[in-house]
This record gives sequence, C-alpha cells and structure tokens, in this order.
Amino acid sequence: MGLTSIALLATAAVLAVAGLAATVWVWPRLAGRGLPPLLGRAGLLAGCQALTVAALALLVNYYFGFYASWADLLGADTGAAQITVAGAAAGLRVLDSRAVPGGRIEEVVLPGATTRLSEEAYVFLPSAYFKDPRRRFPAILALTGYPGDPRNLMTRLDLPGRLAHAIALHQVEPAVLVMMRPSVVLPRDTECVDVPGGPQALTYFATDVRQAVTAHYRAAAGRDSWGVLGGSTGGYCALKLAMSRPDAFSAAVSLSGYYKTIVDGTTGDLFHGDKALADRNDLMWRLARLPAPPVAVLVTSSRKGEADYLPTERFLNAVKPPMRASSLILPSGGHNFNTWNRELPQALPWLVQQLAVPLAAP
Repeated sequence: MGLTSIALLATAAVLAVAGLAATVWVWPRLAGRGLPPLLGRAGLLAGCQALTVAALALLVNYYFGFYASWADLLGADTGAAQITVAGAAAGLRVLDSRAVPGGRIEEVVLPGATTRLSEEAYVFLPSAYFKDPRRRFPAILALTGYPGDPRNLMTRLDLPGRLAHAIALHQVEPAVLVMMRPSVVLPRDTECVDVPGGPQALTYFATDVRQAVTAHYRAAAGRDSWGVLGGSTGGYCALKLAMSRPDAFSAAVSLSGYYKTIVDGTTGDLFHGDKALADRNDLMWRLARLPAPPVAVLVTSSRKGEADYLPTERFLNAVKPPMRASSLILPSGGHNFNTWNRELPQALPWLVQQLAVPLAAP
C-alpha cells in the first residue's frame, strides 16, 4: 500500500484501536509479580503506543503531504528526483491524460531548455480549450509548499475544480492551470533561488516552464496573461517570481507566504557568500531599494494563528506604485490546507481576473 493511500491509513487506525483493545483485555492476565509479567506489560504499552504513533504520523503526513511515497520518506528516490534534459530541443512529455469535471488534466514533464532542469507537473485544460483550436488562454503557475506534492493542489485544494466552477459561473475567463512543486532537486529546498554553480530554480520557473507550456499548449506568451499562486514556500516563490521577473508574470497570490529566503539544513548554502544575491531574494529589501515592479499581488494571513501576520502588514505598508498589493486577512487560521481552502474562493478568481485574455485569432 502507498504511503498516502486511504487503505494504509485505515489499516493503521484499525491496528491502533485493536492494540488498545488487546492491551485492555490482556492487562489483567499480566497482574502477577516478577520479571515476566513486568516485561509483558511493558511490551503491551510499547506496542500500543507504537501503533498509535504510527497511525497519527500517517494521518499527519496524509493531511500535510510531507512525503509522497515510501521511497520519498526513506530518501531512496533522490537520484530520480531531477530529470536531466538530453538537449535543448527536448520537448514537454505527456505521461497521462484524463477527463475531469470542467476539462482535462494532463500529467507532464516540463523540460528546461535554459537550465537543463526538469520537473513533473499537472496541467488543467478547461473545456473551452477544446472548443476553439485557434484560441489562446491566460495561464496560472500554481506551486505547493516544501517538500510538497503537486497532487495536493488537486486533492487538498481542488484548484482545477475551483477554477472550473468559477468559469461556469462566469466569474472568470477560462485559463490554463500548471500545478507543480517549487523544489526541482528534492530533497533539497531551493527556495526558488538561482543558486551560484547550482540549480537555477528561479530561471526554470520564470523562463523554462513558461516556454515549455506555451510551446505545447495554447497558453498566451505575454507576461500580462501569466500569474503565479502558491502556499507557504510556494507563496514566497510566487511573490518573488512576480517581483523579480515582471517580464514573465504580471500577478501573484501568496497564501501564508513569507518574505525572505529560509536558509537551513534543507536548503544548504543557497548564496555562496554572495550578499547581493541574498538581498535580491529578500522581498522587503527589494521594496526598499529597487524600483517597484508593475505587478499586482494578493497576500493572505490570519490575525491569530499565523506567524506571518505582522510581516505581511509590513510588506503591505512597503508597497509603492506601480506595484499594487491587496490582502485577505482572516480573523483566525493556521498554516494549513484548511485555512487556504477558506481563502481560495476569493483568491483564485482574483488572480484570474488580473490576467489579460488574448485576442481571438481572426
């Protein structure tokens, strides 16, 4: 059974309950004195606790999506995490395709002609995409947190379903949705940084992903038709991509994102002592020292329960024209999918509404 399967989670829960019941039933039979009864009781307690902890760990992993598979958990799939493109001409590869309400989802591998990076993605094509072969569409790049699994954007946040629903209600124009994780070299967290002598993550998303998508699908190429959305690390990446590459993106949504690169054991040395590079990845530094980019951003947080509330207020106060910033602040919430699901009914339509709809072909 897969690490994130419902069957495994249900089995673990049943075993935990069975372990507790067995402990209650056997305990009176181990009431004697001496070493054997003592070891028996200790064994029962240890077994019961192990089953309970295992069930809780599987539940937490299922909810937050920390690890996608047993190999991911054990670190056995690190060699296959990065796919090297054989040549600049290598194109997008479709691995799977299936119909969903409101359109179609394709599982693809997006090559990096510039960076030689490559990553899995899920592309949602709205029903309108298949009705007019001449029509081009605005596009949204959606990013998970770290370590993240792009499937969470479908299973936990239902981005395709939300977008299809908004289209059906005529709240927004049809758009292409590209769902990915922000780290292209797992298990390392790149924080969407162009690492000196290392993975050029920022360039991959801002240049290679857009080129691969516009070459294979009828997504508009202009920056006015591209937006980016993300949660947590993906939220930080969304803001940074829009602010540092306004030639590629015109709008961004950050769900519980932060504003300065995290450097820890998962990232390694991202800047190699280059203070100027570190500064450019600090969004507050950019607002204070660089010309404001002509982009629109929406940031979300909660007054109670989220550590980024005060930094978000400082970020909003620092924004200057021509950059435009809006906020969606909940009274209370946490750094989790539940909070983001409360924000997305407003945040996703807002983002699509910022994007230019290409003129229809004659």
